[in-house]
Amino acid sequence: MGQALEERSKKTKSATTYILDSNVLIHDPNSILNFEEHQVLIPITVLEELDKLKNGKQTIAADCRQAIRLIDNILGSATPQEIEQGIPIQRNQKDKTCGTLSIMMSHTDNKITTLPSNNNDNQIINEICQYQKTHPKRKVALVTKDINMRLKARGCGINTEDYHSDQLVSDIGLLTKGYLHYEGNFWDRVNEVKTVQLDGKTVYTLDRKEFTEELYLNKFLLDDQGFVARVIDITNDHVSLQHYSRESLMHQEAWGLRPLNIHQAMALNLLLDPDVHLVNLNGAAGSGKTILALAAAIEMTIATKQYRRIIATRSTRGLDEDIGFLPGTEAEKMEPWLGAITDNLEALHNDDESTNSSVEYILDRVPLHFKSLNYIRGRSFQQSLIIIDECQNLTPHQIKTIITRAGVGSKVICLGNLAQIDTPYLAAISSGLTYMTERLKYFPNGGSMQLQGVPRSPLAAYAETHL
Repeated sequence: MGQALEERSKKTKSATTYILDSNVLIHDPNSILNFEEHQVLIPITVLEELDKLKNGKQTIAADCRQAIRLIDNILGSATPQEIEQGIPIQRNQKDKTCGTLSIMMSHTDNKITTLPSNNNDNQIINEICQYQKTHPKRKVALVTKDINMRLKARGCGINTEDYHSDQLVSDIGLLTKGYLHYEGNFWDRVNEVKTVQLDGKTVYTLDRKEFTEELYLNKFLLDDQGFVARVIDITNDHVSLQHYSRESLMHQEAWGLRPLNIHQAMALNLLLDPDVHLVNLNGAAGSGKTILALAAAIEMTIATKQYRRIIATRSTRGLDEDIGFLPGTEAEKMEPWLGAITDNLEALHNDDESTNSSVEYILDRVPLHFKSLNYIRGRSFQQSLIIIDECQNLTPHQIKTIITRAGVGSKVICLGNLAQIDTPYLAAISSGLTYMTERLKYFPNGGSMQLQGVPRSPLAAYAETHL
């Protein structure tokens, strides 16, 4: 054992020592596994923070528990001396470049106090300064998603990094829009095409070499001359497109609602397609995400009866802390936070003789359930249409947890606006909405659409671009 500890110690000195902040472990409870051959240090102050949060009503409580379990599984029954030297992080049997995990304890003897120890961030920085003094030959980096903490740490001479392992795009402008727009006439760039009629649908088959752009199933192509098509098949040699009449798309109807622009029309086409099990709508406030999703959901639940119920939930900062203190049932607690759903129900029936009666009729007829994210974890929803609003405020781990709740015969609709992220330590490129869009764009039964324009009102459109 002594020889193994000595060899491990030599290896650790040649690798980088990454010290993880609590927000990294909450953002991705499995983040410890993503540092390859390097040493990972968890400050004891971070463990104390996770311990305080693990039993709360917040959505992050489950993430804290998962991170704690992973740390416990890696450390196992190791002795304090072994933990100090570093316990190998075994990811799989073939992994020969495993790094090590250690716990960084606080020391009172000869303690360096660089910053006032009045909060946990400062305490962690002080502990790292102490660690650097006692291990001057090691390359150390603090990994945190807290920008202010990174600034303070740099001021104290500590190298810092953001956690990037789950960031799939470097610039949000590179995020797929769900469609390709061609200037002029699309057919001017095509050399050869084969056209067939299948079940009353026009299908074009083109050589794959005709396209230099990234393509995937259910992506739309459109041009300035009115051409609209959807990718329905891709191989190494060819691409098959299903043609849509722009007029027919614009005259689609879901529970009395018609699209106001071509982007809404393409989104509604995906929403109403029974073969598309995941739809991701991203767009500015007022672009029609919620009302399109709700109209399609009601249409498919009441009119066509494709689904038995609608599950509506959202991520809202403060929701998880406050919901437990609100009176009433879960649905009554959730109602103030899901006002966007009820507001859009009213909007769908503005022309009715009595809007209130129409909304009450819908709520009586439609099995519409408002669920907190806390209540969704661990459950499985069969033949359900799940609407997740404000997805931009979810971490990649959280959005995975929710989407995997979809059971047999269910459809998930994710709505979000990457310009309105309210969650600390999340940015547009690290949001769960971005992560999901990139990860699942090749899912053959999925589709995404970035809605354009703000049809809500001229005031909303002007404010979106000028404020």
